[in-house]
Amino acid sequence: MNSIETTLESVVIRFAGDSGDGMQLTGSQFTNATALLGNDLATFPDFPAEIRAPQGTLAGVSGFQIHFGSTRIHTPGDRCDVLVVMNVAALKANLRNLKKGGVIIANTDGFDAKNMRLANVPEGENPLENGSLSEYDVKTIDVTKITRAALADSGLGTKEIDRCKNMFVLGLLYWMYHRPMDNTLAFIQAKFKKNEAVLNANIKVLQAGWSYGETTEMFANRYNIAPAKMEAGVYRGIMGNQAAAYGLIAASVKSGLPLFYGTYPITPASDVLHELSKYKNFDIKTFQAEDEIAGICSAIGAAFGGHLAVTGSSGPGIALKTEAIGLATMLELPLVVVNIQRAGPSTGLPTKTEQADLLQSFYGRNGECPVVIVAAQSPADCFIMAYEACRISLEHMIPVFFLSDGYIANGSEPWKFPNSSELPNITVEFAKERASSDDKFMPYFRDEKLSRPWAVPGTKGLEHRIGGLEKQNITGNISYDPDNHELMVKLRQEKVDLVANYIPNQTIDTGDDSGDILILGWGGTYGALKTATQQLITDGHKVSHAHLRYLNPFPKNLGELMGKFKKVVIPELNNGQLVKIIRDKYFIDAIAYNKIQGQPFMASEVVAYIKSQL
Repeated sequence: MNSIETTLESVVIRFAGDSGDGMQLTGSQFTNATALLGNDLATFPDFPAEIRAPQGTLAGVSGFQIHFGSTRIHTPGDRCDVLVVMNVAALKANLRNLKKGGVIIANTDGFDAKNMRLANVPEGENPLENGSLSEYDVKTIDVTKITRAALADSGLGTKEIDRCKNMFVLGLLYWMYHRPMDNTLAFIQAKFKKNEAVLNANIKVLQAGWSYGETTEMFANRYNIAPAKMEAGVYRGIMGNQAAAYGLIAASVKSGLPLFYGTYPITPASDVLHELSKYKNFDIKTFQAEDEIAGICSAIGAAFGGHLAVTGSSGPGIALKTEAIGLATMLELPLVVVNIQRAGPSTGLPTKTEQADLLQSFYGRNGECPVVIVAAQSPADCFIMAYEACRISLEHMIPVFFLSDGYIANGSEPWKFPNSSELPNITVEFAKERASSDDKFMPYFRDEKLSRPWAVPGTKGLEHRIGGLEKQNITGNISYDPDNHELMVKLRQEKVDLVANYIPNQTIDTGDDSGDILILGWGGTYGALKTATQQLITDGHKVSHAHLRYLNPFPKNLGELMGKFKKVVIPELNNGQLVKIIRDKYFIDAIAYNKIQGQPFMASEVVAYIKSQL
């Protein structure tokens, strides 16, 4: 059949179905094929909160959205052009995310009486039949029936056959958007090499999906999206947690120190552990402890022993680690604390995103316990900011928080491989052994950064006392002297403040250096805020965007930069945390714009709010 070829600048596709329908795998494979063609892209996996919610229910819907194009892409897209749904619950949960006039590709088998009942759709109100979808381009396919027919002679059971239906959808989308199947064929062959029947079934159904698009009049249109004009270099698609793990490994190599990662599994931070555990050849040691407290205490022990020490968790786990973070602060040892934030409080929404833990990172410990805080702004940026967290921690002998969130941890984008020479050097110097007993070691004698010497145990002449009790300045002996306690508290705070001399000044990301409104963001809101700012500038508004990656201390010029704008608006996925800190430190009436729904900002939401402030 001859198809109509159309060239598009960008497309947003959302795959949705039960958590067992393979939507994450489908989206990931489509992403990989798209990256190989040179399109810029951004993805948003949207997991159900329960490990296996009841099939057919709204709680069990799993989604994966990809935005790809021939121009620079900063977000997974506000609303999708194409919505693929495997059942009625997936349609009901995601229809609001589809543009008016958009395409719905629906598996009709998922719209039977049972699925309608599970999704709480009234009897007789099948949306594929009642006219409620008249403003969309609806394409219905009995994917389940076609898959079963294609595999009738495969020798597989019905349950195994039905697991292949996501490959039919993938093959169809590959045909529609001129994506190559080669990478997915190689993936299938590697994944199922020990089960030839399943391997052949998946390949057959993938090809059946392609053929269906090619031979069915329903899909007369095919779409071309040219490669994006990217900076020259070698790229790969990368997820935020992968990038964070690679940043930690790079810091280990550049510093010449073995990496120790002591942790306890928690969503959405577990993948950092999983990724690091693959790289024992880089002298990476991963330890899954019995609980969060053991995880961080093992890391503190590794730091005492001269390792690059890292622990990781999400908000609830960080709460359990707080006393030990205070211990690392008292000992003035380098320790990186990875916090992949999720919606809270308590268990909250484990698989949903939120910028929930900034105030926890600033203040969530007993006593005066300051730490350095950095935050990544995108999946690829997790690499450099995890690296920066290590650099600062090692060179300043101080605990450092690295903040990411569920949105960028599980999202992906193209990442240009950096050369090792492009990364900042990490200078590590251990205290030298003492030749004589007259040359007494002073464990809290400080350099120009107020950093104390790093004394590896077993080194001759470097015996010193450790523990959580207050230390006497210089000697490190236990001290209950009130004046000494105040001095040490002030010194620990000043050491954090001095880090500002070793980080970059804040810059404007998009727009002019002055104007009516500065949109000030941090963390995973970057893409939405940048896209919104570009739209506002195109509409003629004097709006600019700056994004903070260093949060404690702030860049030295931040106050001056904010002072050049009439208003400062701070959008956050929380109830207003950065805005409180900015108001407190700079005495400006910053305006809070908050969203707390477990979902990222849409650029259109930000545009509408900023226009209301103009």
